[in-house]
Amino acid sequence: MEEGMKSLPEAVRKTFSCRETDAARCSPLTLAFLGDCVYDLIIRTLVVERANASPNTLHKKKSEVVKAAAQSACAKALEEELTEEEYAVYKRGRNAHPHTTAKNASLRDYHRATGLEALYGFLYLTDRMDRLFYLVKRSFELTGTVL
Repeated sequence: MEEGMKSLPEAVRKTFSCRETDAARCSPLTLAFLGDCVYDLIIRTLVVERANASPNTLHKKKSEVVKAAAQSACAKALEEELTEEEYAVYKRGRNAHPHTTAKNASLRDYHRATGLEALYGFLYLTDRMDRLFYLVKRSFELTGTVL
């Protein structure tokens, strides 16, 4: 990042006087809750940056990438790329027992997607944005995802 520029998590904490959360102590479903939003924001940003289109068109493009089956494919492709710490976070999220499931996804896909979202939430909270962006980009390369 440029000098003097804050990361998003740092800017949120400073602006709203929040203390830093110990991401390692967060439940995997809490991490997934946050990671879902972080991933969605990244994808929405990419979709908007690549096409000035109607909200409906943008939503359809975004939805293809953020659905559980697509996230599951990304998670599976990334497993070999993860550090031990990252894999442990992913596994905690994947093995968590959410009280809901996706309407249009298999249970296996939903669990893998939850694991990936937990990892993304963890990376966001620990302010490892470069690693987060690398993994998102790498997952697209490995799965052939094009926006």
